[in-house]
Amino acid sequence: MSAATLTPGTTTRPSARPLPRRSFLRDTRIVLVRELQPVVRDPFSLVFGLVQPLVFLGLFGPLLAGSAGEALGGDVWLWFVPAVLAMTTLFGTSVTGSNLQLDLSSGVHERMLVTPLSRPAQLVGRALKEMVPIVVQSAIVVLVMLPFGLRPDPIGTVLTLLQLAVLGIGVGSLSYALALAVRKQEWMFWVVQQTFLFPVMMLSGMLLPLENGPAWMQAASSVNPLRYVVDSGRAAFAGDLMSSAVAWGWVAAVATAVLGLVVGVRAMVRSAD
Repeated sequence: MSAATLTPGTTTRPSARPLPRRSFLRDTRIVLVRELQPVVRDPFSLVFGLVQPLVFLGLFGPLLAGSAGEALGGDVWLWFVPAVLAMTTLFGTSVTGSNLQLDLSSGVHERMLVTPLSRPAQLVGRALKEMVPIVVQSAIVVLVMLPFGLRPDPIGTVLTLLQLAVLGIGVGSLSYALALAVRKQEWMFWVVQQTFLFPVMMLSGMLLPLENGPAWMQAASSVNPLRYVVDSGRAAFAGDLMSSAVAWGWVAAVATAVLGLVVGVRAMVRSAD
């Protein structure tokens, strides 16, 4: 065995290990697991999130059946339950920016930005963290309503939950972008969120049919992505999976997700400057 010859004044350096290749899916999983840990340790928020949809179904559902049951085709639950799931998604994901405000005030957001995790992965991971509890809550709501006469199409139910997850990523990303835009005026987040939340909800037709509404309301609802997602959920629950309503629902959900990710990533990049 021959020994290596060293010239005077030289030292040996260990060979540098190559940095592991970053993967969008891997980074997203890291962020998602980190964000879900508080939910797993304290599932109270998951249980509390079931109160609102069950209250709407228990109190508003019978009123809807008595006043507009015939206009809705007789099966009120196939019409109303998908709308309540969409409402739960809208409420849950539109407030996600408030969680980011806590990270901004504590310095957690800045520490995350200096990590090698990609900006899109950080955004998608945070948005998925909000969607995981909502999807679980939605599945529980569907199971709870089965003894009360709900008979949804199984495939349509799964597709609706997936569609709502895609929509929630977009809405959650827009909520994060709003939190970053008003980071120096935290109260402004709630002003803007509440200003847009209820008009979007009412113009989606999730609580009452819009067909008999005024012309201006029908025109405004035609540019509301949530309306197409709600109509898609109703068609999918009824088993009409090949209808144009389902297709337009996916177009609206994907478009919202793309818009939210583009706006959200730009906001995160600017916040790092």
